Amino acid sequence: MRNRTQTGFTLTELMIAMVLGVILAGGVVNLFVVGQKSFRMDENVARMQDEGRFAINELMKEIRMAGYIGELVHPVAIVTDPVLTTGTDCGVAGQPDWILGFFDDVTDDINTLTAVDNATGATANAGFSCINAGELLPQTDVIGIKRFAGRSVPPAELVANTVYMQSNALEGFMYQDPILPGAGVAGALNEWEYRPSIYYIRNFTNTAGDGIPSLCRKVLDYTAAAPGIQTECIAAGIENLQIEYGLDVDESGSVDQYLPNPTLAQLQRVISARIFVLARTLNQDIGYTDNRTYQLSNAAAFNPNDNFHRRLYTVTIPIFNMRNRARLLIGI
Repeated sequence: MRNRTQTGFTLTELMIAMVLGVILAGGVVNLFVVGQKSFRMDENVARMQDEGRFAINELMKEIRMAGYIGELVHPVAIVTDPVLTTGTDCGVAGQPDWILGFFDDVTDDINTLTAVDNATGATANAGFSCINAGELLPQTDVIGIKRFAGRSVPPAELVANTVYMQSNALEGFMYQDPILPGAGVAGALNEWEYRPSIYYIRNFTNTAGDGIPSLCRKVLDYTAAAPGIQTECIAAGIENLQIEYGLDVDESGSVDQYLPNPTLAQLQRVISARIFVLARTLNQDIGYTDNRTYQLSNAAAFNPNDNFHRRLYTVTIPIFNMRNRARLLIGI
């Protein structure tokens, strides 16, 4: 009977196999890490695009509705309940309950659309007292919009403490539900919810100092007996908002010029708006550098030279209610 010699791997062969195994495992791990990084960045960019689109769509919807007062033609037809007041106001200093009114106390101009161009904390607070100087991202625009909801509210759906306008198509009465006995307008057919909003860029999203700018708005809060102001942040990563206003100066029914910094008197002629929104990712991509230069309206040129991805969104929209009111008043 012959002896059979059993052989195995030599030490050299075993070392070579181990090295090859480590190399292959390292490649797999590296591929996984790169894939994870790419996935996270794609997700980051996708979220930025969603936030940017949502921001500009929300601004389009709101600005289009500026000056909408239900079935009425002119805000002069609206009477405000004498007992209606705010717990916390937002507006020009020295004009109490500014958020509830439709005319400037000094100039008597209609203030359903107001603006601060390239605001600082001080100028934003002077125009809209509820914006704290420390929360505003400097050199961004602020816009105030006063309007009513697009559809009337059935009596059964009225919500306590909410501000409504009761209307009979000729005159309106603005009050806080429930309406007092004997108040209102004769033959009232509809109730319209009041929805003012002030849009601005806040220098943080969740907590002060988090470094993530956000598109926010000040809106009425009805949780207390008297309406106050609350903050809603609706789109994170929005780091600039600029708006130009199209004015019908010669009363021809078309835009004659766009101004980034119109006065309240000039805003009486506004019939359209051009909106610029700059969005950025929430997280940095260390493998990318944004060295482009952004020029939004009359804001200073911006060259970030950092590791955030960005997208610029711009759109021009008509402001139907301002246009229609101007045409009606001048007989176009």
